[in-house]
Amino acid sequence: MPLTHEFKKTVQARAQRDPAFREGLLIEGVECLLAGDVDAGKIVLRDYINATIGFEELGTLTNKSPKSLMRMFGPAGNPHSRNLFEVISRIQQHEGIQLEVNTVR
Repeated sequence: MPLTHEFKKTVQARAQRDPAFREGLLIEGVECLLAGDVDAGKIVLRDYINATIGFEELGTLTNKSPKSLMRMFGPAGNPHSRNLFEVISRIQQHEGIQLEVNTVR
């Protein structure tokens, strides 16, 4: 079910005023990817990008076309790992955080 425009605006407004919410979106997206749920990870990361940095600025930071980045995180997108990790790296730099992987049993 597609998200409504109002819901997207609500997420964007919250992300702009709440650093913990932004960080939570980023963490959720990466955790989905690490758990093997690539589709959910791409959706969450796309929501994060739309609500924060935007595809135009991300394109500038990664030297990639914004349209290419939008396709990469779209439903049929199949990003190469190099591109995906570059995007995650640039997002971390933009957000001023560094994600770490921890082992949990």
